[in-house]
Amino acid sequence: MQKAKEYLDLTDHDSEAVSKLDIAAQGVEVEFYEVFALRGIRVDRVQPGLVVCSFKVPPRLTDRAGNFASGAIANLVDVVGNSTVYRLGRPLNVSVDMSISYMSKAKIDDELEITSKRLGQRGRYFGTIVVLKNKATGEIIAEGRHSLFRSNFVPKL
Repeated sequence: MQKAKEYLDLTDHDSEAVSKLDIAAQGVEVEFYEVFALRGIRVDRVQPGLVVCSFKVPPRLTDRAGNFASGAIANLVDVVGNSTVYRLGRPLNVSVDMSISYMSKAKIDDELEITSKRLGQRGRYFGTIVVLKNKATGEIIAEGRHSLFRSNFVPKL
């Protein structure tokens, strides 16, 4: 238990690095989440039921070993998976289930290709698959299946 506590404790270096993060919004009000977790994602191609993005692994989303953090990967599966079924002005989609297979590691500055495909729809229930692949090596980093349900809540944007 003590080893786990020591591993999870922030070092002075970690605390100092986080305190130096510059997350000032530029022209629009954005949340910390968007700036911290999603900054740097580029949309390369959009077709009905298909979204292809690029993402360079930043130091802020890595673990202590320098690997792309599994939580950050899960976040991308959620966000990019949702993008294939999202419709502006329609009710919000709620994640019901995500199943992610972590197949290899990505390091700082690795360029990733993130492909999300809509698998199908039954009523207000959708299924997507998201694949994160290293652009340089072609190696699959992770594959996620994402199920979503369209709620009745319509956002007022």
